[in-house]
Amino acid sequence: MAKKRPQTKAKRPQLSDEEIPVVGAREPCPCGSGRRYKACHGRAAAQAVTELVHRPFEELPGECDWVALRELVPAATVELSLKGGLPEGVPSVTLATVLPMAWPALRRDDGSVLLGLQNDTASGDISRDLADTLQQALTAQPGTPVQGRRAPADGPRLQDLLDPEGTFEPVVHPGFEFWVPDAENATPEVTASLERANAAAIPTVRLTGVDAAYWCETPEKNHLRWVMPHPEEQLLDALARLHAAGKSSLGEGTRLVGSFRAHGLTVPVWDLPSGVGAEDVEKPAAEFAERLAAALATDAPLTPDERRARGGLTNRQVTLS
Repeated sequence: MAKKRPQTKAKRPQLSDEEIPVVGAREPCPCGSGRRYKACHGRAAAQAVTELVHRPFEELPGECDWVALRELVPAATVELSLKGGLPEGVPSVTLATVLPMAWPALRRDDGSVLLGLQNDTASGDISRDLADTLQQALTAQPGTPVQGRRAPADGPRLQDLLDPEGTFEPVVHPGFEFWVPDAENATPEVTASLERANAAAIPTVRLTGVDAAYWCETPEKNHLRWVMPHPEEQLLDALARLHAAGKSSLGEGTRLVGSFRAHGLTVPVWDLPSGVGAEDVEKPAAEFAERLAAALATDAPLTPDERRARGGLTNRQVTLS
């Protein structure tokens, strides 16, 4: 009998981490380890997708306003500037709080881009998801919406795409007429859709004398919600000092009622009487900003009254994101 030749196994090609393709979580990992993808090279990708970035808008111009438009403001737009300028055929890129049908983005007939901010995101990094949507919109066919998807774990973030020297100047609108180029001549169906959206929007005004402070009107009372960039512990100490000294209000009948966290920043909230409009709190807010700056500069230990005031503010604090 002829001897059998010894069988030799062909060596699998060695792939670098960058060359490992994405496959189904339960499929064998393409690296040849013999393990499932989710237990091998898919583990790092899954962690990158799910890991929460607590300050997704950090280092962007207008970080506090990004947070406000994401969480507080119904209808607003901002013109965005891209690194290296706009691509050919794209006359403008505009950030919008929300778009029709909750589209992540829209490439208009004229080639301009609308990027929606108030959308569910597929990962723990809103900045990366928005950047991926923006890149899709820049190359989409004019007249088409962009659907959301899972952004690559190593894809760019907004901080990589937007001009760091660009301005961020939100324009708050009374309604959603910015959805359509000519709202006055829109079809009956579009007009009806706008009317429904406008009816659900809470009247909101951005103050002009201080940064990232937004007045809003509700049936029972009005509010001022002010997104602040200061470190949370330092800000709560300063607010407690002012509250204990009776200097935390914005005028007669107003009251600092607490704060909430959103995307790594703290947002103090004041209750205002129904008759107090945005223009009525412009001067008190500017004066409060001066008192807050002085309190932030103080590093003395809190007094017993200030500690009690801080405890009350902390107990009423919630986290949105």
